[in-house]
Amino acid sequence: MQWETEFLKIVQEYQKDPANNFTFAYMAERSLEDEINRTTAEDIPIFMISYAVIFIYISVALGEYTSWKRILVDSKFLVGLGGILVVGCSVLTSFGFYSWIGIPSSLVILQVVPFLVLAVGADNIFIFVLEYQRDARRPGEKREEQIGRVLGNVAPSMLLCSLSESICFFLGALSTMPAVRTFALYAALAVLMDFILQMTAFVALLSLDARRQDNNRCELLCCVKVSTQRPNKPNEGFLMPLMRKYYAPVLLSRYSRILVMLVFIFMLCGSIFLMFNVTVGLDQELAMPQGSYMLDYFKYLYKYFEVGVPVYFVTKRGFNFTTVEGMNGACSSVGCDQFSLTQKIQYATNDPDLSYLAIPANSWVDDFIDWLNPGSKCCRLYTTSANNGNFCPATEAANLCRRKCMLPPSNGVLRPSVEQFNRFLPDFLGNRPDLQCPKGGLGAYDKAVVRDASGEIIATRFMAYHTPLTNSQEFTAALLKSRELAHNITMGMRNIPGTSPDFEVFPYTVTNVFYEQYLTIVPEGLYNLSLCLLPTFVVCCLLLGLDLRSGLLNLITIIMIIVDTVGVMTLWNIDYNAVALINLVTAVGISVEFVSHMTRAFALSTKPTHVERAMEATANMGSAVVAGVAMTNLPGILVLAFAKAQLIQIFFFRLNLVITLLGLAHGLIFLPVLLSYFGPNVNKAVLLQLQQEKAKASQELEMGNHMRSVYDNLSYEDVEIKPEPDSNAVTAASGPSTIIEKEEINDCL
Repeated sequence: MQWETEFLKIVQEYQKDPANNFTFAYMAERSLEDEINRTTAEDIPIFMISYAVIFIYISVALGEYTSWKRILVDSKFLVGLGGILVVGCSVLTSFGFYSWIGIPSSLVILQVVPFLVLAVGADNIFIFVLEYQRDARRPGEKREEQIGRVLGNVAPSMLLCSLSESICFFLGALSTMPAVRTFALYAALAVLMDFILQMTAFVALLSLDARRQDNNRCELLCCVKVSTQRPNKPNEGFLMPLMRKYYAPVLLSRYSRILVMLVFIFMLCGSIFLMFNVTVGLDQELAMPQGSYMLDYFKYLYKYFEVGVPVYFVTKRGFNFTTVEGMNGACSSVGCDQFSLTQKIQYATNDPDLSYLAIPANSWVDDFIDWLNPGSKCCRLYTTSANNGNFCPATEAANLCRRKCMLPPSNGVLRPSVEQFNRFLPDFLGNRPDLQCPKGGLGAYDKAVVRDASGEIIATRFMAYHTPLTNSQEFTAALLKSRELAHNITMGMRNIPGTSPDFEVFPYTVTNVFYEQYLTIVPEGLYNLSLCLLPTFVVCCLLLGLDLRSGLLNLITIIMIIVDTVGVMTLWNIDYNAVALINLVTAVGISVEFVSHMTRAFALSTKPTHVERAMEATANMGSAVVAGVAMTNLPGILVLAFAKAQLIQIFFFRLNLVITLLGLAHGLIFLPVLLSYFGPNVNKAVLLQLQQEKAKASQELEMGNHMRSVYDNLSYEDVEIKPEPDSNAVTAASGPSTIIEKEEINDCL
């Protein structure tokens, strides 16, 4: 790595020198990773601006503004800051814990996890705060009791979403893809910690802020009080009346519901068709920042080169190269097998469009046999007394090395014996090629043949070249074809006598590290998304009292969001790869926020008809979802459109924008209509509890009215006191009588 760093430094300095009138392009194996890291680092300020915009929105939108004079009292800047800090602490807890136990992170995870937790956390914050602002304090109720009662109403919904998402991500950690597994672990713990901190630290913060607001004290300057009093009626804000009076009635009218169902079913069918045409892969150019030296390299490579990256066909232990059969099974010269290792590679290069191989493999076996040829000057032995019988390089004088390593073959096919093979192979691998002996193996093959202490060959490689590969699809296809060819070679060489049944030939290319994931990313993605969807159904059913219908409708809506997202990916040229899969797993979590709150609100509604219950859920919970999820995500996402890197523009701006808009559309348009048709019936337990509360309230009201009527019917005028002529007698007679009457009245009250 250090050598590559110095190499890149030298060529970059040379390229910048104006005196060098020479155009060239360059790269090293570390270049791709370096440029991706540079891309992310350059756009960190954009992410900071994005989070700042989200923070400003949360701080402003949480306030319940009643008049200009009370703006500083009704604002929720500190509450918003506390909510952001709760999210930040949960993310830091997750990163700190997994770093402590040795699970590494990445820049992609560092960018995606805070975005996900912020979406989840902001939604819960808005639901809690807005519910408190809309609630009226009951007579004789303390502030803490009101907050506890409000929390009892909304906490189950917050638990439903947070628990679903956390279990979803923990199950996603079963993935075999390292990037997805690491992301799932970090996200699961962060979401869980966010919920715990919201139920503890944020509740305490809201209680302190409510105390300040009740005392008419300004935010940030708590010592300053405002004389303007707070209105007695609850503050519903702007969205809730709008959705109750206009949006919900229009959406849930008879013809609107039919139209909505038809449109979303058509969207689902179209997305299913497009889903099968999504492009799998990630073009290297997209990962490069603008002006990267790698872009010129790719451009010149595709334009001028006839060959691409080298591919190595590596043999494992278990094949005996020292025998005649072994050499014939690997070489491609005179006397070799027709379908030997190198011959099969040669046949594949005859059809480069199908095999993606441009040049046949270099064979150390063939060059070793040529090096042993007595007709060349390569392999000679000293005839002097000092080194008699030892290897003599071609640079030595002929009179010192009169003896050849091998005699001319009688049948015209030169093959060394086992003893000769083992004796002269080290000399071949250590022989520097020159004009007298160009077949020397030093440099070309000294690292291509690996032997153990006994001299047995345990691994070798045969290097060929791919055709120029321009995109992920070609790299993946070349990988598949090279594996097919290697498997064919393996099966053929296992038939050679002396070969182990475990012997194997496998291909290796430096790009395989990046493109091997695309061979299994489609089934792997389906597996991961299925694992994530399972807890959304199970947790919803359990927390809603085994309500299977609500859980099923919840699941169907989330699946539609994911399918539609993949369909839009095809239309917007967003490739499916590991980064996209991480975003799709994130989409499941965000979709839970759009869907589960609404489903629970509908399930707990006691209105007589499905349509009325859907209207109530849309007005009450829909407004909180819009303010908490959609309006929190959208400003931050739009800022990412100004990022320099194409990777961020495509997989963070475009894809997150699609996820948010589709989640909003399905959660606020499709789901209320779906619930109005197929939603569960009124929960009998909730209805019974409501009836009991109404009966209890009615009894208390009747008792109060009765006591008030008794009090109104009793007065001191009903007590007749006759005056006596003697004032002392009057005092003595009337005093005790009056006291008795007052005590009787008090007893009645």
